[in-house]
Amino acid sequence: MDSDKLAQVKLIILYMLGRVDFLMTAAQISDFVLGRDYADYMLLTQAQGELIENGLISQAPHSHNATELSITTEGRDTIKYFSSRLPDFIKNDIENYFTDKAFELRNELAVKGDYLQNSVTGEYETRLIIKDRDVTTLDMTLSVPTEEIAEHIVDVWKEKASDVFQYITNELF
Repeated sequence: MDSDKLAQVKLIILYMLGRVDFLMTAAQISDFVLGRDYADYMLLTQAQGELIENGLISQAPHSHNATELSITTEGRDTIKYFSSRLPDFIKNDIENYFTDKAFELRNELAVKGDYLQNSVTGEYETRLIIKDRDVTTLDMTLSVPTEEIAEHIVDVWKEKASDVFQYITNELF
């Protein structure tokens, strides 16, 4: 394993997380890194794991099959100190990526959906959330009879959340 390449991928992850004022998912970072051939999947996974293990980034479950990543204070200190080691063309690539996709990236985390089975009733509870920055604007739980229905609701929530929110606010206000 090329330790210079591993260090570069770690810096890319830190730089990305340090440049945004919102959380990103592991999949969003993967899309950037893998899509531009800065690393393969194994190297990216190793870099992310080592950053978490060393306390430079933290992870938390976002929703069904997604993980949120954020930079820690130690990570911010590290990228300040080592950012000069990240080539300018990669920094520019990251900045252009955020310019093109910032709204989409932010909205991807603004809409959350997940489900779990209620141990008492046996039904599935889908929790659907819309956030605007750190403020929850909608938090709704629906109880449904099957896991298939719960999974379907969570899957379509991202595309329908805006319409549902608009409908609810129009009806109530």
